[in-house]
Amino acid sequence: SKGPVILVLMSGGPIDIAFAQNDPSIDGILWVGYPGQAGGQAIADVIFGHHNPGGKLPVTWYPQDYLQKVPMTNMAMRANPARGYPGRTYRFYTGPTMYPFGHGLSYTQFTHTLTHAPTQLTVRLSGSGHSAASATSSVLNATLARPVRAVRVAHARCEGLTVPVHVDVSNVGDRDGAHAVLVYHAAPSPSHAAPGADAPARQLVAFEKVHVPAGGVARVEMRIGVCDRLSVADRNGVRRVPVGEHRLMIGELTHSVSLDVEQLGV
Repeated sequence: SKGPVILVLMSGGPIDIAFAQNDPSIDGILWVGYPGQAGGQAIADVIFGHHNPGGKLPVTWYPQDYLQKVPMTNMAMRANPARGYPGRTYRFYTGPTMYPFGHGLSYTQFTHTLTHAPTQLTVRLSGSGHSAASATSSVLNATLARPVRAVRVAHARCEGLTVPVHVDVSNVGDRDGAHAVLVYHAAPSPSHAAPGADAPARQLVAFEKVHVPAGGVARVEMRIGVCDRLSVADRNGVRRVPVGEHRLMIGELTHSVSLDVEQLGV
């Protein structure tokens, strides 16, 4: 070829393309899924620069040996290092990836600036249906003298309990483009998480796509529900909000939010 070589993949899911990643003669890789009737025109628009792509991968692209480590008969999500099982999906997978969940390139470049987000929030307990003593004991681990580790969602006042997050997205390139702001959450370390819980390494809790002209800035405002987005299901299926330092990851940014719980007298 006298010009750039673009590899176009039409598939419903990941394909092992290690050969293309390491081939200096391939200038770009475009995954189009199953493009449909207008797919040819859309692919041409991207390749020849008439449209600036802004898609993000909805799945993790695993290496070929993932098939040997994860048989289809094993539906376990969490990794088991003792058996060489790496886990499933971006939430629990611990092995190497060809392309991570949420990956996607553009003809321009975007940066993030966190303009507003709290550093501390308090989870209030619901007094409905139980006394202060029973509510307090429900969020303590074993004894009232030990610190609170997690609040059962059923015992929390969840209405209006959110983490407001405001992000400025800057287009620092020379092309107009659209960008998806992805907000991931990581719960406190296992020693402070809900009893019996094995929280995901990270989990997508909010996203919003915004169009930003070249050299421009656009603000994205999101609210992340504490009880439904920052809670963790324990091994009995009970959802709890871990008390401690939660991390929110937005592109190159990491922001910590410390959650505590109101102490009720007994």
